Amino acid sequence: MIFALLLASATLPTAVDAERAFAHDAQKLGQWTAFRNYADKDAVMFTPQAVWVQQFLKDRKDPPKAVRWAPAHSFVSCDGRTAVNTGPWWGADGVHHGYFTTVWQRLNREWRWVYDGGDGQTGPLPPPPAVKVHRASCRTKAPGAPIIPPPPLTPKQARTTPEDNGRGQSADKTLGWDWKVEKDGARHLRVYQWNGLRYAQVLVNDIPAPPAQ
Repeated sequence: MIFALLLASATLPTAVDAERAFAHDAQKLGQWTAFRNYADKDAVMFTPQAVWVQQFLKDRKDPPKAVRWAPAHSFVSCDGRTAVNTGPWWGADGVHHGYFTTVWQRLNREWRWVYDGGDGQTGPLPPPPAVKVHRASCRTKAPGAPIIPPPPLTPKQARTTPEDNGRGQSADKTLGWDWKVEKDGARHLRVYQWNGLRYAQVLVNDIPAPPAQ
C-alpha cells in the first residue's frame, strides 16, 4: 500500500511545484491575488496576530511590485500530501529580504496553503537556492504500530486565546506542526517529521515581537 501511494504521488505536482507556481503568479497576477488564489479557505497569516487570509485579503489591492520568493527546503509527509516549505524572500525594492515558511496540503491534484509566516533578515541578499526535499519515513517501529502525533503545545505555551495558536498534522501522521502568537506579537512555529523511530523537530521559526509603535 505504501509503495502504491509513493508511486502515485511521484506523478503528481509536488509542494515545491505549487510554491514555484504561487511565486510565479504573484509576479504575473499580483501579490495578494496569488495569495488568495492559492490559499485554503481556512488559511492563516500574521499581522502579527493571526488573521484568516480569505477575509483579511478579500478587498486588498495588489502592490505595484510583488515580493519574490523560492523554496530552499521542503519537509514532506510519507504519503506526499502535506508539506512545509521554507526559503528566502526578496523585497521588490531589492534591499529588504528574509525567509518564509508555508504549510501546504494537497487534495487530489490541487495544492492549497494553510499557513504562511516568516520574517525579515539583515545582511547581504541571499542567492536563489537549490531546493532540498526531506521526506518522512514510512516505517513504523513495528508492523501495524500506531504513529503517535508530535507533542502539542503545553498549557503554559498555549496560554493565549484559541485564535492565537493552532496545530495540524498530515493524514498519515508523519508530519506535524504547531504555531503560537504571543500577546506582544512574537510568533513561534515548530515542525516535526517522523523518522521511523520517533518525531524529529526539523524546523523552528522564532520571530520576535515587532517594535513598539
